[in-house]
Amino acid sequence: MQQNPPDLRPDLARARIPDERRQGQPTIGMVSLGCPKALVDSERILTRLRAEGYAISPDYAGADAVIVNTCGFLDSAKAESLDAIGEALAENGRVIVTGCLGAEPDYITGAHPRVLAVTGPHQYESVLDAVHGAVPPSPDPFIDLLPASGVSLTPRHYSYLKISEGCNHKCKFCIIPDMRGRLVSRPAHAVMREAEKLVQAGVRELLVISQDTSAYGVDRRHDTERGHRAHITDLARDLGSLGAWVRLHYVYPYPHVRDLIPLMAAHSDSGGVVLPYLDIPFQHAHPDTLRRMARPAAAAKTLDEIAAWRAICPDIALRSTFIVGYPGETEDEFRTLLDWLDEAQLDRVGAFQYENVRGARANALPDHVPDEVKQDRFDRFMEKAQAISAAKLAAKVGQRIEVIVDQVDADGATCRTKADAPEIDGNLFIDEGFQALKPGDIVSVTVDEAGEYDLWGRL
Repeated sequence: MQQNPPDLRPDLARARIPDERRQGQPTIGMVSLGCPKALVDSERILTRLRAEGYAISPDYAGADAVIVNTCGFLDSAKAESLDAIGEALAENGRVIVTGCLGAEPDYITGAHPRVLAVTGPHQYESVLDAVHGAVPPSPDPFIDLLPASGVSLTPRHYSYLKISEGCNHKCKFCIIPDMRGRLVSRPAHAVMREAEKLVQAGVRELLVISQDTSAYGVDRRHDTERGHRAHITDLARDLGSLGAWVRLHYVYPYPHVRDLIPLMAAHSDSGGVVLPYLDIPFQHAHPDTLRRMARPAAAAKTLDEIAAWRAICPDIALRSTFIVGYPGETEDEFRTLLDWLDEAQLDRVGAFQYENVRGARANALPDHVPDEVKQDRFDRFMEKAQAISAAKLAAKVGQRIEVIVDQVDADGATCRTKADAPEIDGNLFIDEGFQALKPGDIVSVTVDEAGEYDLWGRL
């Protein structure tokens, strides 16, 4: 699980929320925790509220009530959510809870009985009802009730684009299907309409997210409506025609994923279609571990697929996350994972130590790994991943590459390459001649220096 960093929390206020309240206007605050999919839910809730005449507060003090959008994927994430709820109660006192942890209302109210309401994930109407009850709307019809352009909790130049909700997988360590249900894909024409509006508003990078991006449209039998087909290959091609960078996250390595790679090769050659980047949750490499996870146990075939992808698109960047210390993981199984990583040579790698999640079937598995062993394996895994990353980045020194500018301050410009997603991957820094740059600019730079995860370059 990747959590939003603190500077993406609206209550800690780098979020792009204009403070333009009129006298007496009801005002709502938002704390958004968890993955980018939850961030999109927060944006949709705030957009609906703004369209109803509510102002959005960037801090606790200015809000009549605060919504906390929680994460419930891991016990550590649940603890963080409870802490955030407690902080909101202490700072504001009037709190509405939603999101994944909202699927366990007794768990929340047991810790914080003073919350005003608890709703589950993507229950937008229930959240709005709770807000109406706590802070009745009081719109000015001449000012407030206008079509909302959308509240964004990310910088203006990139945006997450959620294409589906839920998941059909039954991985033993995961409770997302229990919280968010089975796969429900949005109509392709609706996704495209949202993407078009985002690009028209100045978004330069679309980050496609879901629980299982590769399965997009399966539940709709890949239907075609208004000229757009609900299949990930067709959708990626359509999105790529809009002129923005398109980055695909949470892509399971199904056989049809190979049809996406030529679209990425086209981007490498001509600057069009889809970024040469795949975020794939491999989780492990040993077939026995994968079977205990209830995941496809075909790590050898996965290596063949990776080789085939690179043959078509040599510039493709591969990111993945892994679990170390899964119940029953032996030292030999872990070494197989290290050997697989050596062979796969993934560009961007993250890992987390296994922990029980209430309601997950993995809790009942035998032979849980001691904490000290999990820590040791995590350290060894990340040491190897870091060495691979450092070698791959060192090979980029001297190359001319395209980057997108994320931030400019007095010290320099912080940018990302096509191989780097915001917040979770690396950066490229420019510390000379950057003064004319602004966030959202896409420029070519020469790489001068490489570190373990980041690059430095010049215009």
